[in-house]
Amino acid sequence: MRKKRVLLLSEGFGKGHTQAAHALSVELRQSSSEIITRVIELGAFLHPTLAPWIFSAYRRTVTSQPKLYGMLYRNQYEKSPSRVAALVLHRIFYSQTKAIIKQLRPDIIVCTHPFPSIIVSRLKRAGLDVPLFTVITDYDVHGTWIDPAVDKYLVSTPMVRERLIGRGVPETHVEVTGIPVHPNFRLEHSKEQIRQEFGLKAMPTVMVMGGGWGVFKKEEKEELLTYLASWSKDIQLLICLGTNEKARQQLLEEDVFRQPNVHLIGYTSEINKLMDISDLLITKPGGMTCTEAMAKGIPMLFYSPIPGQEEKNCDYFQEQGYGQKIISLEMIDHWFKLLLEQYPELVKRRTDIRNHQKYTAQDCSTAIMQYLKLSEKRPYMQASTTTPLIQWY
Repeated sequence: MRKKRVLLLSEGFGKGHTQAAHALSVELRQSSSEIITRVIELGAFLHPTLAPWIFSAYRRTVTSQPKLYGMLYRNQYEKSPSRVAALVLHRIFYSQTKAIIKQLRPDIIVCTHPFPSIIVSRLKRAGLDVPLFTVITDYDVHGTWIDPAVDKYLVSTPMVRERLIGRGVPETHVEVTGIPVHPNFRLEHSKEQIRQEFGLKAMPTVMVMGGGWGVFKKEEKEELLTYLASWSKDIQLLICLGTNEKARQQLLEEDVFRQPNVHLIGYTSEINKLMDISDLLITKPGGMTCTEAMAKGIPMLFYSPIPGQEEKNCDYFQEQGYGQKIISLEMIDHWFKLLLEQYPELVKRRTDIRNHQKYTAQDCSTAIMQYLKLSEKRPYMQASTTTPLIQWY
């Protein structure tokens, strides 16, 4: 019997989109042995030389000119991509997408970034007969996500659902599922084992994230990170810098970051474990990072949200009581004193955050599996006459 094929398309403009795709891929395969999946960052796959340059230019714009990025974001906020824009995007960057789909013959395509969703929507209008689901990976919805060819939107909150409906998307095409997180974030690990594994102490611990793109700008390093490190006698700091090894080495050169309770952590696939032993997260309000932290129940403090989706995410998490935006160093003092003087209250807050969540990590995969079950009789796409170059997992 042919297994159901789920093709998940993302893009490299920020890691959260692809993390959501991989999380959904794992969840689907764990939920059913009759499903196989494939995750592709479409632009990087089609243009392995050009794509890194484009992603790097995007990151530089976001980090060095956030006001410009915010202006562009707001200017297009209510607008769906035009047919001309979709055509240009297809011709310049995604012209081989149809060939990839024909080789893989998926039963459904799931997009976790708006660009692949735009391209697949255009192909559907041109005759491609494959269902398209789009997972919106933030707590707001920008116009670039919206296209009539999308069969179903899987969204984070009822508010996002209402905003889609308000822009003309049929109610039946939107389902509130939450943002998918990797099943590892549902596991609880032995704190003692994690501390031994990473060489950490059993003391109040704060995790700091957001350095993977080099977004710790000079003034943030000098003010925020240096101030955090000044607490290291009483607070253990885990400063996670992702793949930004240059930034990690730069911090290691400074005495203030070479203290016993300051740990500069490079790339790791075990953030879920580090979250288990962390009592507070200081982070940029990216949709994926905050959703993972929410799954672990960690209170959050947000710094320097980028104008656009990060500001919207920050607003949502503050409104829900999951975190606060840092508006002064005194706010850090307040939270660190809570850690030292009212630790049981922080533990209770963590339990409350976990219990307050309405959507489970399986909701996205369940929606996709239900759709596949209802569409079992739809014909498969005609196989490509060329030998497939892309393999399923």
